Amino acid sequence: MILDTIDKHLVRELQIDCKQTNKALSAKLNLSVTAVYERVKKLESQGIISRYVAVVNKNEVEKSFVAFCHIKLVKHSQDYVFQFEKEVANLNEVMECYHISGDYDYLLKVLVKDMVAFREFMVNKLTTINHIGSTHSMFVINEVKHSTIVTV
Repeated sequence: MILDTIDKHLVRELQIDCKQTNKALSAKLNLSVTAVYERVKKLESQGIISRYVAVVNKNEVEKSFVAFCHIKLVKHSQDYVFQFEKEVANLNEVMECYHISGDYDYLLKVLVKDMVAFREFMVNKLTTINHIGSTHSMFVINEVKHSTIVTV
């Protein structure tokens, strides 16, 4: 789907605050409320907008310790890959998981309370997954930028 300028502006506005009313959006976009409603429905049905979420302040829920874990599998067979991905998807501490190129196979973004919780996660959850050959973890010192806005 090709987005026009108004669609792009609408997507940006919804990413900034998806709780805006169609009336408020219509004023910003110089469209009727009905036109805004129809554009939003079109963006949803086309899969451009896949869902609406609340962004939680991780500090307020005691999940401010952020670690990035590189994972190397012992073997790259389809079974090992599917099994790892299935199991890691069920770990609540893992916020993001990417299959990557380079020296490691996966990159995980992990949120926990503190170093003690991270060690517990590593020992009792992550390293119990079969077929992990090695891990390498890095810890966030300071979050410089965090955005949920995708520019279209």
